[in-house]
Amino acid sequence: MSFQITEAFVDQFKDNVILLSQQKGSRLEGLVRREEITGKRKAFERIGPTEARKRLSRHSDTPRIDTPHSRRWTTQADYDWADLVDDEDRARMLISPESTYAINAAYAMGRSKDRVIIDAALGSAAYGENGDQFQPLPAEQKVPVNAVLTGTQANSNLTIEKLMIARDILGKKEVVDDGEMTPLICVVSQSQLTSLLLDTRVQSADYNTVRALVAGTIDSFMGFRFVRTELLPIDASTKIRNCFCFVGGPMSGIALAVGREVKARMSERDDKNYALQVFLSMSLGAVRVEDEKVVQIDCDENVA
Repeated sequence: MSFQITEAFVDQFKDNVILLSQQKGSRLEGLVRREEITGKRKAFERIGPTEARKRLSRHSDTPRIDTPHSRRWTTQADYDWADLVDDEDRARMLISPESTYAINAAYAMGRSKDRVIIDAALGSAAYGENGDQFQPLPAEQKVPVNAVLTGTQANSNLTIEKLMIARDILGKKEVVDDGEMTPLICVVSQSQLTSLLLDTRVQSADYNTVRALVAGTIDSFMGFRFVRTELLPIDASTKIRNCFCFVGGPMSGIALAVGREVKARMSERDDKNYALQVFLSMSLGAVRVEDEKVVQIDCDENVA
């Protein structure tokens, strides 16, 4: 039950409910592969590459090429949000708070979606016939915090070189150019965008582009579409943040499986003196379907 709503009483001259600064909903949901899920779990069937065999003689036996099959799993979880608005509170206020509560709740649910997607991108993916084995993101899919193309390795925040290395990893795995426009997404925090401006390798033309990127007037640089969120994991002691790039769109390396979309209800609670309850719920899960389509970039936010 919310005990803070009394701060918005008329005698405090409030005529609005102020939504404090926050990420307003999901920023990643529309960029990943989306699937429906029925039941508790969903399997994603994967088929690996094969090679043709050269025929060495006439009337030779037909070769049997075994197509490799594998499976990734996601398990959906339920997410709820609820708060109460007392009838007396509504009578004392200049505005109706329930609609603002619903908006605030929707923002919270959207951030939960992004956290699920981020966890799937950077965490271990369930695989195997029964989904009881777990695959962490391989080391070759990670750009270490001290990565450089040339010179002495040293910890750094986001740099042009790190973006080039990430692009190189994706290109060598044949996930960048597949005959159509492949969207490449780079998920970073504000610290990484600011760091790009301070990269001495940014030339004048690039600098103007990065400055516009930081200002929010554009969202693309070096072939990546940048998405900013402060939800990315960061080590509290070392200040090393785990950012990541991934192939977006319907064939994304990250799948979001939705069992139940966000549903909202408002109803009176007779067990709470008929206070109005604002309630939202949803069910979903996510998994990294293809390791090759995700690259983690570690960035040291101690370094400007």
